[in-house]
Amino acid sequence: MESNFVDYVRIVCRSGKGGRGSMHLKHIKYQPNGGPDGGDGGHGGSVILRGNHNFWTLLHLRYQKHIYAEHGGNGGRDKCHGTDGKDSYIDVPCGTVVYDADTGKYICDVTYDGQEVVLLKGGRGGLGNFQFRTATRQAPRFAQPGEPAQELTVILELKLLADVGLVGFPNAGKSTLLSALSSAKPKIANYPFTTLEPSLGIVSYRDSKSFVMADIPGIIEGASEGRGLGLRFLRHIERNSLLLFMVPAEADNIKHDYEVLLNELKEFNPEMLDKHRVLAVTKSDLIDAELENMLREELPTDLPVVFISAVTGYGLDELKDVLWRELNSESNKLQNITSEDTLVHRDKNVRRIKDELHEEGVEEIEIIDDDAISEVDDIDDLAEFEVFDPEEKN
Repeated sequence: MESNFVDYVRIVCRSGKGGRGSMHLKHIKYQPNGGPDGGDGGHGGSVILRGNHNFWTLLHLRYQKHIYAEHGGNGGRDKCHGTDGKDSYIDVPCGTVVYDADTGKYICDVTYDGQEVVLLKGGRGGLGNFQFRTATRQAPRFAQPGEPAQELTVILELKLLADVGLVGFPNAGKSTLLSALSSAKPKIANYPFTTLEPSLGIVSYRDSKSFVMADIPGIIEGASEGRGLGLRFLRHIERNSLLLFMVPAEADNIKHDYEVLLNELKEFNPEMLDKHRVLAVTKSDLIDAELENMLREELPTDLPVVFISAVTGYGLDELKDVLWRELNSESNKLQNITSEDTLVHRDKNVRRIKDELHEEGVEEIEIIDDDAISEVDDIDDLAEFEVFDPEEKN
């Protein structure tokens, strides 16, 4: 069964071209020399990204491969202005990052509900010959064509917004912990990579307080280089305010496993090391109190350590207290982590984009050229054609 969780899509966007200006001379009864009265062309529509908290995946864009804005209308006689093309809005969930599919360059980031980002600006309409009349040129026989449309192939990536992100090897007990602390029902089984898509759960705390916890598939050594499912889901913990590392008590060397996980995050994005971290030693019901005390002496001292058991409930209240304290510390506010000024998005490696598309099951998109079937601009005498700078503001 195909999953409804889609966090990676590739689409072709095209803004609308501006309408051409009219080249018309007024000839009516009793006014044979009415002069120029050609109207301006309308502006083309823009392609605009809009944050929408009602969406939680990019599923609605999976089969919408082309998003085109409307072209501007042509100017007419009697100084009639062409109609402006309608803007095309792309509603995306909060936490969506946009990259250029051809160069891998980071373009923009949509982080809150209602945020609008102009991805492609529509072309401006051309001026009609009425705009070019002067005292010495009373009957200009030329007008401007509209600005051409802009086209861009983009990759949309969703990075989940959550307070706490779970980081651990496969079968470390992440899904079990999420199901024990929240009402989420992630898949739990006794084999690696049980979790194939991120899961979110709301953890209740004292006095009707709560925070959001995100579970991602297990990380293995080399995940930052594409091994396992690492590259596909590591991006989801980039926006988490706090990282909860989970290592089972039965591991041969808990400190070494923690350092391996930390190194994978560093290789993927060094900025992630600036986040606050908590280490949870899971499956602590398998060890006694004496062994627990011995393990504590060997663990890192630069971060809070909690021994827990999601099955028996041991240490869960202490874990929630530690997580809440770290989340609300002055140096670890979620708004600071998700701020566009502090969250650094690295450009994509162009050589890996095709591999990513293949891994995500995204098919190659055929770009439809509708210029061949659109109305051809037929404007004579462009000797005094004025060229607009597309970057220039209206």
